[in-house]
Amino acid sequence: MDTEGARCVDVVRAQGFCFVHGDAMRTTLSGVGGLEDWLAFAGSWEALGPDPYLARTGRARKRRHAVFSAARNGAVVRAPHQPHFQTTEYNALQGDIERWFDPVTDAVADGACLQTILRYCVGFFGALAPDVERWKVEVHQFRIEARPGEAGEPTPEGVHRDGVDYVLVLMIDRRNIESGTTTIHLADGTELGSFTLRDAFDAALVDDARVFHGVTAVTALDPTEPAHRDVLVVTLKRG
Repeated sequence: MDTEGARCVDVVRAQGFCFVHGDAMRTTLSGVGGLEDWLAFAGSWEALGPDPYLARTGRARKRRHAVFSAARNGAVVRAPHQPHFQTTEYNALQGDIERWFDPVTDAVADGACLQTILRYCVGFFGALAPDVERWKVEVHQFRIEARPGEAGEPTPEGVHRDGVDYVLVLMIDRRNIESGTTTIHLADGTELGSFTLRDAFDAALVDDARVFHGVTAVTALDPTEPAHRDVLVVTLKRG
């Protein structure tokens, strides 16, 4: 792990979260593996499917989902496609239902970028939990669109925990939008910090067992033009 990675481990250990600027994050990831397919990786957000479950609440979001299994010192292996499930304790809006989303494509799952990001997550969060032998890793590609007269909601469930151990949120692309500020809170609502993922590779590293997080709604700077916020979310749970 490089110096920046070690610093971030200490920060997460101390306060439960860490914001990493894109340049530093890209350098750290490059030390783990290749990123040569970044343009194709980022371009895959153009082919996300709708979130039919959120549509039932009158909201809009696009996404794809995949599950992997990762040994502490071994390979990251994709698991059979399966639903995403959270209890109402963690998702009052959509809890206690099995949600099936379009799968992450094989090209993305097997590509250099995602494999590098997954190896990084296993190494980074593994340093915070060295007793864990195996992780269940879930990958979510999200696109939040801001439409004329309608703000996009990155976290429609509000300030929340995901019900996992650790979370990486990585900015992929942010186009023609304002706001989208991430806030970190204690269980009693006390705000610990805030930051905005603006540039590619900007990242949030979160100890989900300790802190809550939310993201403010996004609106279009120019309502006549397309506006979106694309992020990759990777969660790790003791498996």
